[in-house]
Amino acid sequence: MVTLDQILAPERVRSGVPAASRKRTLQVLGEVFAGAEPSLSAQAVFDRLVARERLGSTGLGNGCALPHARVPGLGRTLAAFLRLGKGVDFDSPDHEPVDLVFGLLVPEESTDEHLEILAAIARVFSDERVRSSLRSADEPARIRGVLLSNGILA
Repeated sequence: MVTLDQILAPERVRSGVPAASRKRTLQVLGEVFAGAEPSLSAQAVFDRLVARERLGSTGLGNGCALPHARVPGLGRTLAAFLRLGKGVDFDSPDHEPVDLVFGLLVPEESTDEHLEILAAIARVFSDERVRSSLRSADEPARIRGVLLSNGILA
């Protein structure tokens, strides 16, 4: 099993992201992933994330979303985290706006690991204390520290 420290590089954690819609949030995720991984294009990542959203919203509830996609040719699992400046509609089950977004890209052939990571992140996002800490942390390094200290994938 991979660790969060291995898949969530500091440069892929952003705070106060100005995104006014789910579409723009997914575009920003594409840009963040492509900026950190030369083999990826922002448009290709965006297209994959949108295709996954069409299958059903990745909004979890409590202001959290977990957009994810399988990517052909990707050699390793990658994660990104965005704390949005303002919540956006993600068609979440509780209809609450989303401001905490954990993006995940996995190699196309990845199955069990992909599901284990998604389940671990969903468990952490279900903890009100963690959500509150993520919302009050104003710097990306502090946000990443909250995620790392709460045992995601550890």
